[in-house]
Amino acid sequence: MNLSDFNASQRSFCRLVSGGYHAFHPPPLPPSLAIDWKLAGLLSEADRAVAELSGAGSLLPNPHLLIRPYLRREAILSSRIEDTIAEVDELLLFEVEPDHEPRRPDVVEVANHVHALELGLRRLGEVPISSRLIRELHATLLRSVRGGESTKTPGEFRRSQNWIGRPGATLDEATFVPPPPEEVEGTLGVWENYLHADSDEPTLVKAALLHYQFEAIHPFLDGNGRIGRLLITLYFCATGCLSQPLLYLSAFFDAHRDDYYRCLLAISREGAWRDWIAYFLTGVRETAAAALEDTKRILELHQYRRTQLQEAKRVPGAADALLDTVFGNAFVSIAGYAKAHNEPYPNVAKAVEFWVSQGLLREATGNRRNRIFVADEIFAVMAPRPAEAERPPQF
Repeated sequence: MNLSDFNASQRSFCRLVSGGYHAFHPPPLPPSLAIDWKLAGLLSEADRAVAELSGAGSLLPNPHLLIRPYLRREAILSSRIEDTIAEVDELLLFEVEPDHEPRRPDVVEVANHVHALELGLRRLGEVPISSRLIRELHATLLRSVRGGESTKTPGEFRRSQNWIGRPGATLDEATFVPPPPEEVEGTLGVWENYLHADSDEPTLVKAALLHYQFEAIHPFLDGNGRIGRLLITLYFCATGCLSQPLLYLSAFFDAHRDDYYRCLLAISREGAWRDWIAYFLTGVRETAAAALEDTKRILELHQYRRTQLQEAKRVPGAADALLDTVFGNAFVSIAGYAKAHNEPYPNVAKAVEFWVSQGLLREATGNRRNRIFVADEIFAVMAPRPAEAERPPQF
């Protein structure tokens, strides 16, 4: 890490470590911030967008099922930032047929990201955001992935020095070196104290500060970015900023990836907090507005299909429950659903046939056996980008 990349005030946080290299020790939060009218206006716009989204979320008839498309899209996009690639159809098919080997190993990691998100949301009602919860999320994220047990120590804070830089860069050549391993737990404890402390910073600003600090601490050997982005949504839910977990910033971070990394690094090197907060608030504002449109779309689709169910003359018994499942995963197999829900195969087959006749499902494999059915309208909502939403599922 080159000290000349840091200005005079930030250089004081670069300390020589016993190994003969310099590491950055982020100072405790909050920093000294000067809020100008432009930034205040941006904060107001972001607050309003989040409030509208939270209000819409409170109207969801079955939020635990209808928020699942958001979880999967976030897992895909947050993983993509780390160059872990899986398409939405690959992820959904793996969830429907988990015993089948996916076409690429990254799908397992993205599926783990979904499980980590679901675990975090479930655990919020039991434990606060804490080092304990963060380790649980990390263990889930890196479970059974390539090299996970041997080199990535799932669920454990790092016991060796890590760094950020181009491939093959040494510690001396690194772009950024976080605190040494013996200081991780203490530094993260200070971060945790600030997270739970009463403070003057608005929730959205505090979330921006917390995200930077977590990434600067870099407490794990792998998965820091994904855990850090996951924690943003958990924090919004834990503070009551969101009524439902509908806001995920990875779509914005992925679309503006260079700015994301540049702004984070500029805080460490120059103390450039304002640019990062402006970037973060812009992301909140734009993402919340897009999520609100998606939420309205999901509600309209769900209501339309519910009306079909109510107006149909002959409805199979499993059709109601199958509808909610399809809104959580646009793919369904008769055998897989029957096994997962302990429902007789013929009952599920009749329910699938009903929804095929209503135009919700179509058979997508062309197989006579082991057929997979897809709900194209739900798949389109789940897809990360419009261009991908228009791409037909690949088999």
